[in-house]
Formats: sequence, structure tokens, C-alpha cells
Amino acid sequence: MVQSVLGSLILGYRPLWNRARKLAGIQLYAHNEASAVVDAAHLLRTLQELWSASSPPLLISAQTRQLLCDLLEHAPRGAPWIEVRGEWLSDSVIYARVKAAHQRGLRLVWRGDASKLPEPEIARCFDNSLLTLRPEDAVAALQTAPTRPGAPAAPARATSPVLAGQMYENVASRALMEHCLDQGNAMALAGWPSEDVLYSLRHHPQQPSHAVIFKLMKAIDAEQSLETFEDIMGEDPLLAYRFMVYTNSAALGLRTGIDSLRRGLVMMGYSSIKRWLSDQLPHASTDPNMLPLRQAMLIRAQLTAHLLDAGIENDLRREIYLCGLFSQLDDLLGEPLGTILRRLPLSERIYDATVLRTGPYTSGLQMACALETDDASAIRQLCETYELDLEEVNRALLRVLADLEVERPPAGR
Repeated sequence: MVQSVLGSLILGYRPLWNRARKLAGIQLYAHNEASAVVDAAHLLRTLQELWSASSPPLLISAQTRQLLCDLLEHAPRGAPWIEVRGEWLSDSVIYARVKAAHQRGLRLVWRGDASKLPEPEIARCFDNSLLTLRPEDAVAALQTAPTRPGAPAAPARATSPVLAGQMYENVASRALMEHCLDQGNAMALAGWPSEDVLYSLRHHPQQPSHAVIFKLMKAIDAEQSLETFEDIMGEDPLLAYRFMVYTNSAALGLRTGIDSLRRGLVMMGYSSIKRWLSDQLPHASTDPNMLPLRQAMLIRAQLTAHLLDAGIENDLRREIYLCGLFSQLDDLLGEPLGTILRRLPLSERIYDATVLRTGPYTSGLQMACALETDDASAIRQLCETYELDLEEVNRALLRVLADLEVERPPAGR
């Protein structure tokens, strides 16, 4: 049997977020072992088979020069964006293949320091760029930010070094993120300054998403299925957690512990659920900067469930999903994860995987976390430690990414 190309690669991913704080695309890291010869054309065909018209746009980031060369040589017109590192253009082979690929109509993205943009001759080969701002450029960008309402008028400011229509990475501060997307009209941010966003909100207790609560209330009004209610509630880790805390509270006086969203939905009844949701709505979060954090947690939960899916029954699949969904509640609530999870009568398997890093779910959860990076050695080590098949890991990743919803501009724009 011919080995799939997915068994010869180590993949990882990073979301690209647009100005609306919605998913704009996926940066797909692709690393090939030094001893492995990767059929780049086969890889592109595999991606084409898995992707649909509604799947997120892809930016392929080859992590080795050889793989980049093969992609540049074999990718047909209409293939995903292909990243080219600025420092690799000093390689005459890559330089020549970039020019040839551009002539064939490939969409290329230059990646590098914003202060070291390519010369005009080669720059015209790139449709876009993925830029990193130097610290001094970040400071200069923030100094051009508009004055907040009510503050004294600031003196005339210089032009921001942020270029409209480009993508940026390694943005660690909320202020710089907001400047890039809101004032600088950047096309997207690769990754999200999650730590600084949460730190800036540290004096305000985190609340579930207003949009998700409202969506669930509408679904109940429309008398949709129990599966739909469960899926919507599972879109927000904090809403799912608060619901389970409530259903297990002394106020309800249920005789048995509620260990899943489905059981809680069944036990409470829809009218009671809607009343509880109505109580949550006035305090719910409308901060758009929290959208990427919640979406990233949702992707991790989906990945964890897919990685451990071997024909298991639905109850276990939902339990594994909760394991991934609740794995970052400590970031949202500012408490130790063990303390948070002990408030619920959850399966010990969830506690073991998220807190102790042991048990049957730990391999899927740890792999889902590793796939959020470009650390090929960590992914390889997890495959060896837990005897995971690399092809199956990559296929699970691509299936989850291909099913993600992406915000696209309205037709005609």
C-alpha cells in the first residue's frame, strides 16, 4: 500500500484573526523529517480533497527549505497561499522558484521583519506579507494611536509603521493588536495576545458570551433538537461550566450529580433553562477581543475529541470534548484548574488529563495543545510516547480545521 503523504509530515496550525475578531484563515505549519521525501503535489491534492468552499483559507508555512522548494515547483494556480521566509530568499534556488511560481499565478506571502522588506524586483512576486514589528516600531505604532475621548489633544503624530492590508505576527499586547486591526487596517493577526487581553480584564470577572446565550435562547424558542442545544452551549467554555455548576447547586436539589451538558439539559427542562439564560444575559460579555480566545478553546476541544475518536460511543465523545473545552478555565477564572473542576461531579478522566496529565484522555489533550504550535519535535515525541499514528493525527487536525467557520466578505466587495 502506498504511504499517505500525511504520514511523512508533522503539521501544526495557528489561526489568523481579522478586524472583526473572527477567523480569517489558518496558518498551517508543515515540517518534513530530514530523511523523508515529501510529495508536495500529493500534499496539495490531499488538502484539496479535505477542503470545501466554506473551509478557512490556508497559508502553508513550510518549515524546511526542501519542502518549500517542492511546493513552489509543484503547486498549481489556485493552490493555498505559500509562505516564503525573507531570509531564505538568499538561496538562489528558492529565489528562482519564487519568480517562476509568481509567473504561474501562485499566491505567495513574504514573512519577515517589517524593517527588512524585500527589494522591489522580488517584492512584486508576493501578494501579501506576514510581518513582525521590532520593539521600537511597536512603540512608534502605539504613539500614533488616537487620543481617547476626554483626554487632552495630542501633538501631531508621525505615520504608523503598520502597513494596511498586511498580516502581522508576534503581537503580544492588546494595545498593539487594536492598533494593527482597528487603526492600521491590517488584514489579519496570526495568533492572539490572549495573556494581555485577559490581564487587561483582570478586574472584571469573566462572563459567558452574550452572542452564544442569545443564540441558545433563539434555538429553544424554535424548538430545535437537544443535540443543537448541547452544541451551542458547548461553544462557550464559561457558559458550559456555569450551567453545570448551576445544575449541581443545592438550589435545584437534584438527587444525582450532573456530569454532562446533555444530562443537565434533560433534567432542567427547557423553560427553566431559558429562565436561567435570561438571568445570565444582562451580565454577558460583548467584548470582541474575547472572541478569538473562546474560538481557540473550542478548536482545542474539537481536536481533542477527534484525536481520541476510535468509534467510541456518544457519551464518551461528549466527555472528551468537555475535557478539551474545560482545559483552560483557569485562564478565564484566575483559579487553579483543579479547584475549578472539583466543583463539578465530572469524570475523574477529565481531572486526570487536565490537572494530573495522566489517564486515557491525556494523549489527545496534550497532542491538541502541541498542534497549536510549530514545535515539530514536541509533536513527534508525543507520537512516540503515546504510540499515536502520525498520519491519523494529521488527518484529524485537517478535518477539524476544514470544518471551521470563517467570516468572508459579502459578495460584491
